[in-house]
Amino acid sequence: MIELIPSESRGSADHGWLKARHTFSFAGYQNPKRVRFGPLRVINEDRIAPGQGFGTHPHKDMEIVTYPISGAIEHKDSMGNGTIISAGEVQRMTAGSGVQHSEFNHSKNDELHLLQIWMFPEQNDLKPDYEQKRFSREDKLDRLRLIASRDGRDGSVVVHQQVDLYASVLQPGASIEHAVADSHKVFIQIVSGTVNVNGESATSGDGMQISGEDKLTITSEAEAEFLVFDIG
Repeated sequence: MIELIPSESRGSADHGWLKARHTFSFAGYQNPKRVRFGPLRVINEDRIAPGQGFGTHPHKDMEIVTYPISGAIEHKDSMGNGTIISAGEVQRMTAGSGVQHSEFNHSKNDELHLLQIWMFPEQNDLKPDYEQKRFSREDKLDRLRLIASRDGRDGSVVVHQQVDLYASVLQPGASIEHAVADSHKVFIQIVSGTVNVNGESATSGDGMQISGEDKLTITSEAEAEFLVFDIG
């Protein structure tokens, strides 16, 4: 079964410097039908004005994955990290027993566009941790590139949850397949372009909640970038 979450049905917020779309309930957007999908709790698509961002604030007991689409993020945290995360990189922060951090658009001229993803960890009070890796367009081209996993295999960042997160860029007309293990669920988030998944079409900003499918055939109708969460 595939349930489409159309882009326009997501929650929205416009703070001037921040324009956000929320797939799941978040801040002022509360939808009892969209609170979580398994351990997946937040998928926010944020557009942040030049030089603007989120001042120091706390997190606890959450796996946070940041996927810049365009631009770069300036990150600082209470673990002592001070980094720049650019489009093509992936950041994972284990908030665990508690961490504070800030995030700002590194550019003074260009908008920052990103996806911020939160997942519940498999256990609370983990030691806070940080990881950042680059995955080029070529790494993701016409394939599912593992970018986050429980065991960190294939050079992916580690998330403390039974989730394999893949990223892909499909050229027009390209097609890939993904086998889904018994009892697993899948969430697909379209970053850009249009794809067809087992006969269902989805376009930029759409999400797809998938259960009861043993194989996914994903075909691009135009060049498309998307994320696939395989949830155990």
